[in-house]
Amino acid sequence: MSKGTSDDAPVEGSSSVYIDPALERQVLVRLDKRFAPLFCALYFMAYLDRSNIGNAAVAGMTAQLGISQAQFSTAVSVFFATYVVLMIPLVLSVRKLKVHRAIAVMACAWSIVTIGTAFVRSYEALVAVRVILGACEAGFFPCISLYITMVYNRREQGLRFAYLFAATALSGMFGGLVATGITRIGTVGGLQAWSWLYIIEGLISLTVVPWAWYGLPEFPSKSKFWTPEQRETMEKRDLQRQEYMGQEKFDKRQVFSALKEWRMYTGAFIQFFQDIILYGYSTFLPSILRNGLGYSVLEAQYLSVPVYLLGGISFFCAARIGDKYGHRGSILAILDVFAVIGYAILLTVKSASVQYFACFMIAIPLYCGPGLNETWIVNNTAPHYRRATFLGISQAIGNAAGVVVPQLYRAAPYRLGHWGSLISAVICIVLICVQLVYYYFENKKKDQIRSGERVDDRTDTTGEYNLDFRYVY
Repeated sequence: MSKGTSDDAPVEGSSSVYIDPALERQVLVRLDKRFAPLFCALYFMAYLDRSNIGNAAVAGMTAQLGISQAQFSTAVSVFFATYVVLMIPLVLSVRKLKVHRAIAVMACAWSIVTIGTAFVRSYEALVAVRVILGACEAGFFPCISLYITMVYNRREQGLRFAYLFAATALSGMFGGLVATGITRIGTVGGLQAWSWLYIIEGLISLTVVPWAWYGLPEFPSKSKFWTPEQRETMEKRDLQRQEYMGQEKFDKRQVFSALKEWRMYTGAFIQFFQDIILYGYSTFLPSILRNGLGYSVLEAQYLSVPVYLLGGISFFCAARIGDKYGHRGSILAILDVFAVIGYAILLTVKSASVQYFACFMIAIPLYCGPGLNETWIVNNTAPHYRRATFLGISQAIGNAAGVVVPQLYRAAPYRLGHWGSLISAVICIVLICVQLVYYYFENKKKDQIRSGERVDDRTDTTGEYNLDFRYVY
C-alpha cells in the first residue's frame, strides 16, 4: 500500500501513515490463517444448531412428538423471541464483556441446549428449548461482525463476511448429509434418528468452545504471535482506521445519532426482507422438497446439499468482486433478480424437476442477501458505537423475519411462503436502489465541498461525515 493511495487511509483519518505492501500482505495472510477457520467453525455450528430443526422434522421429530405443522412453525418462530430482544444490548456491550469470553460462553451454552433438545418429548418442551437456544445465540453474529471490523479494513471485509455465510451454506449441506445418514440408522439405544441428530451436532459444537476462548485476542495488534515488523504494521493499520473505529470508551451520542438516521432503518428492512428469503429457504428447504415437490425423505435430505453448495460459492464470488471493485448493494440488487425469477417459477410451474432448478436460482442470492447487506452497513458507518448500533438494530429487525417465516410456511405446497419471499426480493431491490442514489449524491456533495463548488454547511465532520470517507455502492 503506497502512501496516499490506500482506500482506507483517507477514510480513517491517517493518510500520512505509510504501510509496506509486502508486510501488509504477510499480516493479512496470517490474520486469515488464524481467524478465518475459527470464524467459519463458530458460525457453522451456530447456524447448524439453529436450523437443524428442519432436518429433525423430516427425520421423525414431528411424528414422535405428535405436533402439527402449525405447532412446528411456532416452535421455529419462538427461537427469535429471545434472540432479537437480547441482541442489541449484547452487541453494544461486547467490548466490556470481552469478545473471546462472550462468544465462547454463548457457544458452550447453545451446544448444551442442542444436546438437550434430543430428549424433549412434548410440544411444550420443544418450545422451551427453542426459547433458551435463542437466548444463547443472541448477539453472536453481530459480535463476530464487529470483531471483523476491528481487525480488517473496509475493502477487506467482504471476503471475511463471506467466510461466515459460506459456513452457513456448509451447515445446510452438512445438516442434510448427516440427516441422510442418521435417517438410515433409525432407532438406536431407545432414541430415534432425529434425537441422535441433535446429540451428534451438539457434541461437535462443544469442541469449538476452547478454540474460541483462546483463539480470539481482545486486541489483535498486541498479540504475541506477531514478529516485530508485523506488529508495527498492525499498529499502523490501527492508526489508519482510527476515524473509522472511534474511541473505545462508550459514547451514547453515537448511539443516539444512529437512531435518528433513516439509513439505519432502510438497511434494517433490507436485512429483514433478505432474512425472510434466507430463513424460509434454509429452514424449510427439506420440507419444500419433501412436501412441496414430492420427493422422498432421503431425496429431500440429499437433494438440498448441492443447492446449499451453490449458495456458498455464489457468496464467495460476490464478496471477492465486491472487495475488488468496492461494490456491495449494487451487486446485491442484481443478484436478487435471480430470487424473483426462482420464486416465480415455483409459483407458476408444476414440473418437480423445473421447480428443483428454481431452487438453485434462489440459492444464488440466498446468503449474499444478508451477508452483502451487513457488509454494506458496516462499510458505510463510522465510528464504532454508531456502527454497533446500526449493526444491532439491523440484526434485531432482520432476525424478526424468523418469527414471520414459519407463519408463511405453514402448509404444503408453501405457496404463501413463496409469495412472501418473492415480494420480499422485490422490496429489497427497491430499497437498495434508494440507498444507492443517496450514497451517490452524498459522495458527489463531498466532492463539491472539497473543490469549493459548494458551501460546507455540515454540522458533523467526524466518522462517515469526514470528507475523506467515501460511501461504497
